[in-house]
Amino acid sequence: MDGDKKIAEREVNFEAGKSRHTFPIKVDQPGYYEYSARIEVNPADDRRVENNVVRNYLYLEGPGRILIVKDPESRDLETQFLQIALQQGERQVEVLDAGEFPFDPMNLMPYDAIIFADVAEDMLLQTQIQALHDAIKNLGVGFMMVGGPISFGPGGWQGSIIEDALPISMEITNKKILPKGALAIILHTCEFPSGNTWAKRITKRAIQVLNSEDLVGVMAQTMNGDEWIFELTQASKYSELATKINSAQIGDMGTFGTTMQMGYDALIKSDASTRHMIIISDGDAQAPVPELIQKFQEAQISVSTVAVFPHNGDATTLQQIASLTKGRFHFPSDPNQLPSIFVKEAKTLRRSQLQNRKFVPDLMAPDPMLREISSTPNLHGYVLTSPKEDPRATIVLAAPPTESEVAAGEGERDPILAVWRYGLGVTAAYTADFTNRWGKDWVHWEQFQQFVNQVVTRISRTRREQFLRVYTYVNGNEGVVVVEDFHPEETLLDINVSVTGPNEFEQTQPVRQIAPRRYQTSMPLKGEGRYQVMIGATDGKRTETAYAGFIVSYSPEYLRFRSDPIVLKGIAEATGGIEIDLNQEPEEIADQLYGNRKPRRSSRAIFEWFLMLFALLLPLDVAVRRVQMDLGGFLRLFRREKKESTATIGALLQRAEAVRSNMNSQREVTEERQKPLSEGRPMPIRTPIRPTVPPATSAQSTQSQPTSSGPPAAAPGDPDATTSRLLALKKKREEGKSP
Repeated sequence: MDGDKKIAEREVNFEAGKSRHTFPIKVDQPGYYEYSARIEVNPADDRRVENNVVRNYLYLEGPGRILIVKDPESRDLETQFLQIALQQGERQVEVLDAGEFPFDPMNLMPYDAIIFADVAEDMLLQTQIQALHDAIKNLGVGFMMVGGPISFGPGGWQGSIIEDALPISMEITNKKILPKGALAIILHTCEFPSGNTWAKRITKRAIQVLNSEDLVGVMAQTMNGDEWIFELTQASKYSELATKINSAQIGDMGTFGTTMQMGYDALIKSDASTRHMIIISDGDAQAPVPELIQKFQEAQISVSTVAVFPHNGDATTLQQIASLTKGRFHFPSDPNQLPSIFVKEAKTLRRSQLQNRKFVPDLMAPDPMLREISSTPNLHGYVLTSPKEDPRATIVLAAPPTESEVAAGEGERDPILAVWRYGLGVTAAYTADFTNRWGKDWVHWEQFQQFVNQVVTRISRTRREQFLRVYTYVNGNEGVVVVEDFHPEETLLDINVSVTGPNEFEQTQPVRQIAPRRYQTSMPLKGEGRYQVMIGATDGKRTETAYAGFIVSYSPEYLRFRSDPIVLKGIAEATGGIEIDLNQEPEEIADQLYGNRKPRRSSRAIFEWFLMLFALLLPLDVAVRRVQMDLGGFLRLFRREKKESTATIGALLQRAEAVRSNMNSQREVTEERQKPLSEGRPMPIRTPIRPTVPPATSAQSTQSQPTSSGPPAAAPGDPDATTSRLLALKKKREEGKSP
């Protein structure tokens, strides 16, 4: 298959192992051709269809071609004079619309140079832009961007990887020349999957397109109602603004009037010369009052609206707002179109970069592009850019400063033609155009054809006599590069290979010699995709460069159709397992699996267990070292003898009554003693009350009874006995003193 075109079809029988089948391929002219081969078998015999298709390419080197890319809406107005001049110089020219631009760098190998004639960034997908960048940097393809109303900065190329490849900067440093613009964006809830995420993403992309001095503000309904997410701020503070956009909570506003009034007040107060507003919404909010629309009309503030999945498909309100304010109404059917819409709207402010004035460019530096050209005609306009701050970038032609700039002492000149080398390729920027708009005097100039061909020669990939032949193929998950040297004189070459591919794959390594005049190397790849190969070789005197590539059609895991018995046997031996033949009976397989299983011991690190033990013993360690204890008292607690109590409840009650009676008697004696003797109080002679002795228990019956006739001896330590003795001694003393 050549794309969708079938080249040949044949019924073949595949034997075990590798089979080789050849198909003749005819090509009409040199160039890059990509082919695919598909194997169709009975689905019952092949359950893996992922590896039934293989792709490869064929590149026949020939006279280099020039590719001109144009805007589909411009017809041939931007390219007709350029194409004629190149064809008069015996160049092979091909013209493509931006949407037809290749998606892979290898498809750009047949072209020596690529020219973008007034093409905007949003006309290409990011994959196409990346392919152009890689073709310039890694394959040495030349590139030139030609100016126009939608080229360079006004075309949204600022901040892109193509700006990195160009010798000029789209950021305007001469701020006095470029009028300031102001953009207000209203975000309304987009009721489709990840709608608010899309709204935030495209808002940030729109800000990136603006010039650093332009003002931008974003409004939405949040938890606090309709308010600014951030008010008009310089676009140069993108990192701060992006953070605020990411954290915004976008709600469903009830009316457009509130936020539109807020945006109008801010835009009218700004010092911007160009004012614009963008509204993205599902269209269900209430329309603004006619008085507010009239204010926008009088202030010449355009409002563009983007309807995203409106309720019941009704976007009348948004359409009317855009129509009355001379804005643009967008109704995309696919959310993927939103970024390009916002970029296009943000570019409205960049129109101030279009300089319409008549002048003769000044020659700034000699270059082969102007060989045998001593003077140039007038130009009538160009796109404003800035010189890139890099000594490698050469400004060949520049616009002279205006009278106001000279009066202000501003000596910086705007680039008209600049050139430099980027990677392996050479790029140029021509900020005017090759049409009757700005270059009407140039396209009818007698040296126009000479100038165009010298510019293209300057940037085109250099083709020299080549003695290197490169062969590439894929072996599993590795890419193999083989280089053969056919130079008449055999020398030892120092060869390096650089490979770039999908998933940001990029690797450079030396190529070793494996035989006389033959060199080879291999490297692991990153799966399915197309890879570009660049070979640089030198022997100190001779230097050559060659290009190649290879295509990985499917993941290497689909290369093996059955298990590898050698690997499986090695695994079984290394782990002490066995090999099982699946052709046996199920009972035999089960017996092999479970019948002869031996107990196994396993080891496990005990660090965790020691850590747990340490955590448990730590408090005990602290207690032992910090808490002081009386070990003697602690031991006495366990040595104390316990006496058995034999008293009964009745005995205890009698004992309590006796103590109570004794206490009452002592209280009476004390009161009697406190009376004065003058009252004739007789000396109290009271017989001590003998405490009632409780009945003896069985344990006390064995004790000896007192033999004296006197009162029984009180037990030592008895308080009643002590009191009785004291009273008896006092009575004796009183009797001895009486006459």
